[in-house]
Amino acid sequence: MTIFDLFWLIFLISAFQPLFQQWVLESARKRLISIIERKRGSRVILLVHREETMRFLGFPVMRYIDINDSEEVIRAIQMTDPDVPIDIVLHTPGGLVLSSLQIAYALKRHPGKVTAFIPHYAMSGGTLIALASDEIVMSEYAVMGPVDPQLGKFPAASLLRAKEEKQINNLDDETLIMADMAQKAIDQMKKAVVTILEGNYPPEKCEELSIALSEGRWTHDYPITYEEAKKLGLKVSNEMPEEIYQMMLLYPQPVKYQPAVEYIPVPKQKGGKEWR
Repeated sequence: MTIFDLFWLIFLISAFQPLFQQWVLESARKRLISIIERKRGSRVILLVHREETMRFLGFPVMRYIDINDSEEVIRAIQMTDPDVPIDIVLHTPGGLVLSSLQIAYALKRHPGKVTAFIPHYAMSGGTLIALASDEIVMSEYAVMGPVDPQLGKFPAASLLRAKEEKQINNLDDETLIMADMAQKAIDQMKKAVVTILEGNYPPEKCEELSIALSEGRWTHDYPITYEEAKKLGLKVSNEMPEEIYQMMLLYPQPVKYQPAVEYIPVPKQKGGKEWR
């Protein structure tokens, strides 16, 4: 074998290695999904996005809930018998309201029990989807977020407050139009949240939760912890199956950078002993 042949061999191995690693990851995910489904007797659906950016031709790319996601989740729901429970694992910063509501409505209409698992975070549209479930399971450190509408870069609630604090003669037409859209967006979101919660909560609780989550009480990235979710009156549990955490380990970043957090990934006991 010449040096030239060796070079091409190394090149081919390097070229196919990412494909092989991806195949190994996908196979491991499918095996673990099958294990969870057999253990719980359910259909498992994962909606996982990484909020951290990855580089593609020098441009940062961020994944979020979109129409493709809603089509795939709805297809999975349609392929599930009515009496089969659905477990949906959410790890997402949110995304398009239309897509999130489509998924939420589809889960709401499923006759079997729907459980939403949030191992780390499900913000905005992810929270909307979680609200459509019969039970929300959050880890001790997981968070959800408000579902207040955003119009471009402005929160709808803030646009309304800006209109209220100024005389109408001092506002331009664009601001008035934006404020009108903001009011409609908030009203629509309140109605959607009530529809999603109906049947799982008393009517007065549905109204209370819809106002709290959509009126702009907090900033859009405000973290609603497990404890605060309970105080709000949401049906949440912290009994997270270990398999869900194992599943999240199979969703690393597509592109590796020097990690900002490092540790030896084994459980530790007091006195420096490792669990075996």
